[in-house]
This record gives sequence, C-alpha cells and structure tokens, in this order.
Amino acid sequence: MAPDKPYRWTGERLHGSQRNLWYDTTTTSSWSIQTFIMASSDTPALKNNPKFIFFTDFDGTVTTADSNDYMTDNLGFGVERRRQLNKDVLFGKMHFRDSFVEMLDSIKTPFDECVDILLKNIKLDPGFKEFYDWAQQNNVPIVILSGGMEPVIRALLDTLLGPGWDIQIVSNYVTAREGKTLKDEGGWRIEFHDDSIHGHDKSIEIRKYSSLPGRPTMFYAGDGVSDLSAAKETDLLFAKADRDLVTWCENENVPFVTFRDWSSITQTVKDIAAGTVSVKDAARGRI
Repeated sequence: MAPDKPYRWTGERLHGSQRNLWYDTTTTSSWSIQTFIMASSDTPALKNNPKFIFFTDFDGTVTTADSNDYMTDNLGFGVERRRQLNKDVLFGKMHFRDSFVEMLDSIKTPFDECVDILLKNIKLDPGFKEFYDWAQQNNVPIVILSGGMEPVIRALLDTLLGPGWDIQIVSNYVTAREGKTLKDEGGWRIEFHDDSIHGHDKSIEIRKYSSLPGRPTMFYAGDGVSDLSAAKETDLLFAKADRDLVTWCENENVPFVTFRDWSSITQTVKDIAAGTVSVKDAARGRI
C-alpha cells in the first residue's frame, strides 16, 4: 500500500518481486525511503482471472470536472489559454505533454493548497459509485489510466469513495523543483510517467493485456485530449458526450459509444457481462 502523502514511485525488480521505492518529495533533502515487497506482475488486473477489465481516465470522466483544468482556470493562466492549448492538441498542432507542462507551470500555488482546493470543488460522477460497487461484486477490475497526477487522484478518491477503495492507478507523479519544496510557491512540477509525446502513453499499459492470448474483454472510458493514446486500444470505447474525445474520434473514424454519466456505462457493461448484448452490437455507434 502506498504512503498517504505525495511520493514519487519507482518500480524496481528484486529477485522475482517488485520493490516499490517511495521517495518523499515534500523536501529536497533527507529523502525518506519506504520499501514494500509485492508480487511481480505487469498485469495486476488479471490477478483474479476476470472476464472483463475496465480501463478509465480519471479527470472529467470519473469526476464531473477535470482537476487540472480547474487549477489552470482558477489558479493558473485561465480558461482562454487552456482551451486554446487543448484545441492545438486536438488538431495536431501540439503534443499533449508540452501543453500540459505549460498549463501546470502557470500554477504557482503550493501543492498541498492545490489539493485542498480540489477536495472542496471536484465531485464524483453521480453514477460512478454504482458502477464501482457492481464491478467489485462481479470481478471486474477498474484500472485508472490518467494523464494527471497520482497524489491528486488518491486524495480525491479517499474523499469521494472513502477509505479502502480498490482501484489500480497508473498515472504521472509530482516532484519538488530544485531548491524548493512542495509547500513553496512554484515549488512543484509534474513528473511524467514515460518519455512519450503524451507524457503518459496509455496504450502501453493496455497493450500489456491486449497482446495476451485468451485475454479478457476490455473497455475504456474517457473525455479529452489525454485519452487519444488509448482510444483505439480496447474492445469498446465510451467517450463523454460533447467533449474533445468525441470530436477526435469523429475526425479519425474511431468507433465509440457516448455517455453523459456512468449510469449508461453501467447498464451497457452489465448487459455485455450478462450476454444480452454483444460488444460488437454495443460498439455500432453512438447511443
């Protein structure tokens, strides 16, 4: 289990186990290291041999609003510039990684204050708790693939779902800038999950599963420009209505099913799991 405050995670192999080193990023000196030994696996969602896996974006998908957009709009350079950057990514004029750095660099508020503000303003999608409970009861692992920051996601889930939630998170990290701490103004920056143009190439995680023989049926839900790397990777894509991901899918001829909240996702996945609707039929177009 991860420590309960902002840490950077690195996965290190150790004699068939995975040593997780959590570096305390609240200070630039006296690094605190905690080591946890966990079962080695690149595909933890397969632990209980599920028939279905649900991959999902977090910000603006599991939640009603995007926490990074909220910070940028209210603590950073504002709505107009942020929307322009999203359009630039959407139409191929800019990579998401570069636009996201520009967004977050405009936020000077100390990291812990940012989290406190988000906890007061970001809400859970009204249908997600029902889906989460159903998934827990029916052996459907949920894997969050986020272009955002893991400490923010964990803090929000602790508040929105309550302690003890069971969801794998694959995301970016947060670290202190050189000579500063996370509690300083302008003291933090994002540390990306990988070196891709996306910052976090979500297809990498999904392909660990899609490349396996006899794999589970896989779903993905998303809403925006951080989801482009995942949009073509699963058996069924849910794209949030009237958002950037829908625009991109229409331009690229990528099949998808629209949703406005998780109640429709829940019903569709339940029907597929029960065998009353096939993935092929569900994927025929927008609903």
